[in-house]
Amino acid sequence: MKRYPTVLTIAGSDSGGGAGIQADLKTIAALGGYGMSAITALTAQNTLGVTAIHRVPGSFLKSQLEAVFDDFIIDAVKIGMVNTIEAAQVIAEALEKYAPRFIVFDPVMVSTSGSKLIEEKTIAALWELLFPRVHLITPNLDEAEILVGRPIRSEKEMQAAAAEMVEKGCQAVLLKGGHLVADKLYDVFAEDKCDPLLLETPYIHSKNLHGTGCTLSSAIATYSALDLSLMESVLMAKNYIADAIEAGKDVVTGHGSGPLNHTYSPQKMYLK
Repeated sequence: MKRYPTVLTIAGSDSGGGAGIQADLKTIAALGGYGMSAITALTAQNTLGVTAIHRVPGSFLKSQLEAVFDDFIIDAVKIGMVNTIEAAQVIAEALEKYAPRFIVFDPVMVSTSGSKLIEEKTIAALWELLFPRVHLITPNLDEAEILVGRPIRSEKEMQAAAAEMVEKGCQAVLLKGGHLVADKLYDVFAEDKCDPLLLETPYIHSKNLHGTGCTLSSAIATYSALDLSLMESVLMAKNYIADAIEAGKDVVTGHGSGPLNHTYSPQKMYLK
């Protein structure tokens, strides 16, 4: 029997629609996947920032995960906002129990507008419970600085930080360099027993960058659900992000950092 390629996003909800669960589901659908969700937190949020966070109790997060995993074949999982130790424990237990084929974790710690979205004590739990269980983490520079405990100001320092995260237990790392503004930007991909790779990214002048990290990780998960390799998924997702930024750069949505154009060229739902 035929079925759709499935992607489960475990993340926070963005009431403004540009990031989090909303951006994830738009991305998954735009790339031809079937998205489902387990919400870790509700945020009161718009293009200007986050004004309130309501954390979902661990027992209800567990119920959401069980409802999805017990009924569907899950091809890929994307994890986003995990801002409590309880949520990290619940997610780790679900990953251990159900063993999905591919997992990407965007360790959301700071919003595009600069709002901090994670408790300090939770970071150690991420290292212990989640990072070793996922196949790829996708921190931006701000998040990578938190994870390695030092500033990162150059491509060389990005490569060193990515390699350090792999040494500390991550299976693979895509360190995003979008905060280093230049004519050309670079991301760093690192995995065990391989030298870190610099991946060139075109610089596109736009203030509509809200939700880029959520969108990238969801795109990687979706391409993996379509049976692409990890590197193919990363490269295809980077191309999708660049095109979505370009398509939405001149559009005004709200008074702050607006969203990407997730559906600039939507694909039909694939069948497996």
